[in-house]
Amino acid sequence: MTRPRILIVEDDDGLRQIIHIQLEREGYEITSTASAEEGLAILEKSPHHLVITDLGLPGISGIDLLKRVRVEYPEAAIILMTAFGTVQTAIEAMKAGAYDYITKPIHPFELKALVKRSIEHRGLLEEVQVLRSSLDRRFGFEEIIGSSTALLQSLDVAARMAATDATVLIYGETGTGKELVARAIHFRSARREHPFITINCGAIPRELLESELFGHVKGSFTGALTHKRGKVEMADGGTVFLDEIGEMPLELQVRILRLIQEREIEKVGATTPTKVDVRIIAATHRDLSAMIKEGSFREDLYYRLLVVPINLPPLRGRAGDVAELALHFFLKSRAKHGRPDLVLPHQILDYFSQYDWPGNVRQLENTIERLVLLAKRTEISGEDLPDFLRTASPLVRPTPVTLPEGEMDLAAIEKELILQALKKHNGNQTRAARYLKMSRRALGYRLEKYGLPGASPNTLRNSAG
Repeated sequence: MTRPRILIVEDDDGLRQIIHIQLEREGYEITSTASAEEGLAILEKSPHHLVITDLGLPGISGIDLLKRVRVEYPEAAIILMTAFGTVQTAIEAMKAGAYDYITKPIHPFELKALVKRSIEHRGLLEEVQVLRSSLDRRFGFEEIIGSSTALLQSLDVAARMAATDATVLIYGETGTGKELVARAIHFRSARREHPFITINCGAIPRELLESELFGHVKGSFTGALTHKRGKVEMADGGTVFLDEIGEMPLELQVRILRLIQEREIEKVGATTPTKVDVRIIAATHRDLSAMIKEGSFREDLYYRLLVVPINLPPLRGRAGDVAELALHFFLKSRAKHGRPDLVLPHQILDYFSQYDWPGNVRQLENTIERLVLLAKRTEISGEDLPDFLRTASPLVRPTPVTLPEGEMDLAAIEKELILQALKKHNGNQTRAARYLKMSRRALGYRLEKYGLPGASPNTLRNSAG
């Protein structure tokens, strides 16, 4: 097995040598340099699994190096080292795509643990890349761009389920790529040579849905002039993707339950069932467990679908992936619309990373395509951006801090900020992480670091003040 390769960028010769020796003893292959410029030259010649860089470098700063690596070498994880003691700067780094940060003086055990986690994270990314490369690119799985932990965990489940015939339920907001994942599972499975049929349960008129799904026999109702095969029967041997299953009427849900259990359907007007061999993959953006309580979704069907759930994270939970996605869609759209000379500057990408993208990946792709179509010059500028992006701040400005004359405890300040954020949001870690502009995973790591697992409201009340 190839040893993980780590690049250290640190202008302090003594610290750089210490980190180099410590990590080399752990079995890693280490390259080290004193400047970002030399670091970029090294990466151009040889790929690395991890980049550990100081924040305050001469010339190109650590933040700028982070942004370059994130876009040009997305396969590499990044850990930032800082001695400046500004929590806001570290949060900016996390939002820009750093895997994590560590404050000086560097504790060897903390650094080793952080490096180990980042290497494991990259291993997960490589496993997903194997699945991506094995699929026919025309089915679009390669467009599920990103290396955030939440996304990779979901794609890892998809990769493992592709080799089985298990029923899968995909959760995700509109525009997160549920159908792309469903197609990927099908075309990686043993059913790949058979049809993949999509049925949008919310788009087909209610009165036609039964006939569309299961077909009908001649004369079964007015207008049924011939026998008709339904979409389920057309997928025989392959996969049926039930998109937005939460929109399916109750009276038809029992028919889907029978399809899953008995592998048979009953056409409208038929007197005998028809056997079919299909795999079921369903998707929804709705809370099906809440619908069960409301009486609008069958509990028995829910548990039949919930054999293997896959949760696709929204784009606002993948802030570090936005720049990579935007650049991917830009290159794709530029080629599609014949504008090879059009340029998307790095500073414009900052606007994209500051927006929440309620429409998720689909909204981002459409926005990029509109920019490519309407850009007046050969370089996209802030004037070309839609209002909702132009009004967003392109950079996170550090909050002014008055430093005391004596020493200050950065860890205590960070811990207090996290406690106050959690208190402000009644202990809700997801909202607190969003408020602090860090990932939910990063917040969880810090809760564990400061001995605050769970951070219940009572803990917050006792700790604050």
